Amino acid sequence: MTSLPTRARHGARRHVLTAALSIAATAFALCAPSLALAQAKGEIRIAHIYSKSGPLEAYGKQTQTGLMMGLDYATGGTMMVAGKKLVVLERDDQGKPDLGKSLLAAAYGDDKADIAVGPTSSGVALALLPVAQEYKKILLVEPAVADSITGDKWNKYIFRTARNSSQDAIANAVAQDKEGTSIATLAQDYAFGRDGVKAFKAALKKAKIVHEEYLPPGTTDFTAGAQRLIDALKDKPGRKVIWIIWAGAGNPFKIADLDLKRYGIEIATGGNILPAMVAYKQFPGMEGATYYYFGIPKNPVNEWLVANHYKKYGTPPDFFTAGGMAAAIALVDALKKTHGDTNTDKLIKTMEGMSFETPKGKMTFRKEDHQAMQSMYHFKIKVDPAFAWGVPELVHEITPAEMDVPILNKR
Repeated sequence: MTSLPTRARHGARRHVLTAALSIAATAFALCAPSLALAQAKGEIRIAHIYSKSGPLEAYGKQTQTGLMMGLDYATGGTMMVAGKKLVVLERDDQGKPDLGKSLLAAAYGDDKADIAVGPTSSGVALALLPVAQEYKKILLVEPAVADSITGDKWNKYIFRTARNSSQDAIANAVAQDKEGTSIATLAQDYAFGRDGVKAFKAALKKAKIVHEEYLPPGTTDFTAGAQRLIDALKDKPGRKVIWIIWAGAGNPFKIADLDLKRYGIEIATGGNILPAMVAYKQFPGMEGATYYYFGIPKNPVNEWLVANHYKKYGTPPDFFTAGGMAAAIALVDALKKTHGDTNTDKLIKTMEGMSFETPKGKMTFRKEDHQAMQSMYHFKIKVDPAFAWGVPELVHEITPAEMDVPILNKR
């Protein structure tokens, strides 16, 4: 039978062991943040804030596909840069500015994202710009278009691979700016639509804008707006055009059902995603300018994208897929140049003036406003029974040298 002193000694040992384990646990807890930080240094964290749902869901999902394919392409399938793993944090802003703003702040602050890409909507993008400035981290805008993003709302932490409204407008003016042409515009009543029309007006030298029609982004009944457009144009001499700038839900091409031909009125627009371009089959010969169509650019990056997209999804890459890939290539090229260093000042210095190859060919970040200078494509619609959509045939590649894209920021 064990004596009392022996029990006491065993009890003492248990207390000592318990205390030791407690101290060890406390020490581990104190060290955990350091361990997490050490592990994080082996990662480069990229937050992708985009419309995974909401009115621009189709655009957002294409961008995400392109971003991931672009990271795969640019890293040779390793998803590594300078020995560090690229980690993409997906966040759905649902097309809501306030939600996007909080998601980006959480990504920078809580999730320790080194850099962010997105968003899909121009309205959301304008809400995100001050967040990037507050956290002093880069936001690479793709695919939001509004001029104000790299214009009066810009700050030095903002870069953009997406085209801006001025690039869209200048390119479309090439197709529409003819003497004796009267143009009425139809656009959505938010930053994308209003900035687009403003830039289009500024780019025209010969044609005249006679009416601007702005409708809510979710409009499905275009009858009243179309009637105002018709009234503004029907008695004008010469060529008469309704130029449409529209994104997401709704089909503004329904206005063609109102017998525009009776008044000699044409419809014109820029490029869009393939499902939206099904409506273009109604308008053979329609001219405009586009950011991207998979059959137009001839370069190794686009060949890789088209082949691998067909292989993986059984379809060609779309409008915003190319943009997502361009953003990914820009990020990887910059990180390679900094040897994986994510220091914001180093990245800014590296990216300003940096050129990189994309599915559209070479892009260059303009030093003054960090807008990517890039080609656009003047097209004419051809109806081909092999395709469900109107096929944009290349008329002319409009190079950056041919576009006097204004610098609109206050730098």
